[in-house]
Amino acid sequence: MNRKIESILKGKPTLEGAGVHLKRAFGYNEVPELDPFLLLDDFHSDNPDDYIAGFPWHPHRGIETVTYMLEGRVEHGDSMGNKGVILPGDVQWMTAGSGIIHQEMPKGHNGHMWGFQLWVNLPSTHKMMEPRYREVKKSQIPEVAIDKNVKIRIICGEFGNTKGPVQDIVVDPEYLDITMAPGSEFEHVIKRGYRAFAYVIKGSGFFDADKKKSTGIEHLVIFKDGDNVKITAGEKSLRFLLVSGKPLGEPVAWAGPIVMNTQEELYIAFEEYRNGTFIK
Repeated sequence: MNRKIESILKGKPTLEGAGVHLKRAFGYNEVPELDPFLLLDDFHSDNPDDYIAGFPWHPHRGIETVTYMLEGRVEHGDSMGNKGVILPGDVQWMTAGSGIIHQEMPKGHNGHMWGFQLWVNLPSTHKMMEPRYREVKKSQIPEVAIDKNVKIRIICGEFGNTKGPVQDIVVDPEYLDITMAPGSEFEHVIKRGYRAFAYVIKGSGFFDADKKKSTGIEHLVIFKDGDNVKITAGEKSLRFLLVSGKPLGEPVAWAGPIVMNTQEELYIAFEEYRNGTFIK
C-alpha cells in the first residue's frame, strides 16, 4: 500500500545559536508527530551575516545530531577532543548520549552556505550511552542511479543492495538524498510502522500516487503509514531528503539542547552543566 500524505509543513524562519538565520522544517511544536525525529533545520544563505556568528560552545545530552552540508563548510570541535571540517557532501553524525559540549562554526564559500541539521532522539535505555562522533566524507557516501532519471545518495540505511556508511544507529534510520529528472517517478519501500518524511530542497513534485497537489522547496511532507512511497517529479528536476526511522513511543522532556524523558532528568542535566559534572 502506497503511503499517503498526512500533512505538509512549510519551514519557519528561526534564529538559533549566536544569531544564525535558518528555516526550521519541524521542531518542538511537532513532538511527537515525527517520533523518533525531533528537529530539522535548513541553514541556507548567500549573506555571511546570516550565519557567521555560528553555534558557539553548547551542551547536548540524550540525542544524536546529524549535520549534512551542500555548500560552504562547518568547523567543528567538541569536549572529546574531536576537531574537523564538514565540507560539501560530508556528514557528521554525532551521538551526544550522556553528554557532550561542542561548537559548530559555519564558513561560507564565496558567501554561499547551505546545510541541514537533523536531531534524532535516543531511547531511555541509551540516553546516557557513551558519546561518539562519526565524520563521513563525501567520497564514502555511495550513490545509486536508476535509469539515469533518479540519483540517490545513501547516507544511512540502504537502497537495493547498497548500504550507507552510517550504521548501528538505535532507531534504525534511513537518510537518503534523492535527485529526480523532470517527470520521472520513484518508488521506495519503507518499513511499516516507521515514521517517514520528505523535505524538498529543489524543484517540486507529487509525493503520493494520487498526484493531487504539487509540493515545492522548503516544504516538509509527513507520510502516513504504509508499505512504500511513490514520488513523481514536476516539470523541473526535483531534489529532496527522504528520512525514516522507528518510533520510540516514549515521553519527551525537552529544554534547549537537551532532550530527556522526564523533567527531573532535565533538571539534573542542567544542574550538572552548571557545576561542571556534565561530561561523564
